[in-house]
Amino acid sequence: MAEAIAEPDCVLIEDSGPVRILTLNRPRTRNAIDLVLRVVLAEAIEDAMADELVRVVILTGHGRTFCSGGDISTMKRQPAEASADRLAAAQRVIRAIWRGPKPVLAAVEGFAVGAGAALACACDRVVAASDATFSTAFTGVGLSGDMGIFASLSARAGAGAAKQLLLLPRRLSATEALQLGLADAIAEPGEALGAAIADAEVLAAGPPLALAGIKSMLSRWQASPEELLDAEIELGAALMDTDDFAEGTAAFAQRRTPVFRGR
Repeated sequence: MAEAIAEPDCVLIEDSGPVRILTLNRPRTRNAIDLVLRVVLAEAIEDAMADELVRVVILTGHGRTFCSGGDISTMKRQPAEASADRLAAAQRVIRAIWRGPKPVLAAVEGFAVGAGAALACACDRVVAASDATFSTAFTGVGLSGDMGIFASLSARAGAGAAKQLLLLPRRLSATEALQLGLADAIAEPGEALGAAIADAEVLAAGPPLALAGIKSMLSRWQASPEELLDAEIELGAALMDTDDFAEGTAAFAQRRTPVFRGR
């Protein structure tokens, strides 16, 4: 089906005709996003957007998980200035999706949690397996969310639902995600990528300039998503220099419930 192009360790890249498939490839961490992956993924999306032979991009995960979120094992408390660079690297992925003229689809199998849910929601179309699970889950480690979640979740689910999902994170089934707007289509387990490719082929046969115009126009009515990305970095960096964040990551590593004290 697909012609292999290159296989960086953490992102697999292949073409299926005019469709570029980018696969998160860190199966030991359930495709958790560390600093290296976010840089490689951003570059891969930017390259796809610049490639004249590519009409549509698909993001998916290796194995049975789309993305388990940020790699908490690589996080630590540090001054906000240091964390800002890490967060900006993640936002580069989202900027590449939003600024790029080509449609980006997410093919979700298994879990899309935290930053994984944010990554899926940032895409133009989300195809989820019927047994997939979505959750924002940022507050569990004392964080608020990043990777465009404050813009994309509100745009997809509405401001009210987005607030509840961020304040009181819960696991959503694929059916619930579809009802709320986090997913756009449901496929049989193991068939999310195939369904996304079928959709991508339809898009690839469409008018590229018109599709690029639709992406651009639909983003203009939203309240300055670019400024919101910058604000996410500022907030996230500040939170990563708190006792609560240190407690959250320690509790995660020790597999216990965190005790947050608001400092």
